[in-house]
Amino acid sequence: MRPVQPVRAAFSAECARFTEILAELLDDDLSRPTDCPPWNVRDLIAHTRTGVGRLTEMLAAPAPPRAEVDAAGYFGTAKFTAEVDADRIAGGQREALRVDRAALATEFDRAWRATEAAVAAAPPDRVVRTRHGDAMLVGEFLRTRVVEVGVHGLDLAAALGRPPWLTPSAAVVIGDLLTDGRPTPAGLGWDRLTVIRKATGRAVLTAPERAAIDAAGFRWLSFGR
Repeated sequence: MRPVQPVRAAFSAECARFTEILAELLDDDLSRPTDCPPWNVRDLIAHTRTGVGRLTEMLAAPAPPRAEVDAAGYFGTAKFTAEVDADRIAGGQREALRVDRAALATEFDRAWRATEAAVAAAPPDRVVRTRHGDAMLVGEFLRTRVVEVGVHGLDLAAALGRPPWLTPSAAVVIGDLLTDGRPTPAGLGWDRLTVIRKATGRAVLTAPERAAIDAAGFRWLSFGR
């Protein structure tokens, strides 16, 4: 069982930085398109807010008898079917209508801090059940929440025309999950941010990069697609 504390620290750091960005937004920012169509910035924020708050209700529900899926297994093909994608898109748009721009930072801050407090009060071997039915250790599901806020932070930064603000601790958690802790081929010279952007499709692989990856037999976690 992996230690929960480093993941908690990464989750808190990344969520705190995301909250700071939300507090700086202007009304016109919310209608900007994102690279997660058809979401605009407001929809993306709403989806991310929902994602970081999920563990609060999960920890309030009865615990499954044992964990059956880890963080890598959570990102399987079943999470990216057309039906699940449609529900995810509609949910983000529906939630976006509930909070105005002035309350975005406050609501996001409340959601992630409630999660952090619930995780802090739970034993590390606590098992939770996701909305998809997966039984997971609380620390493993929290790793997926670091991915959620970190990767969508990259999407938000791109939509706002800002440099990425991914925090170092979140970059470690996300990068290690995507690569299963393996180093990327040495010739690529990628830092963790580049690994994350390339592995999640936020940056395009060049032909030489793809050749180096294929030659090394290097594989990373694919989000079900």
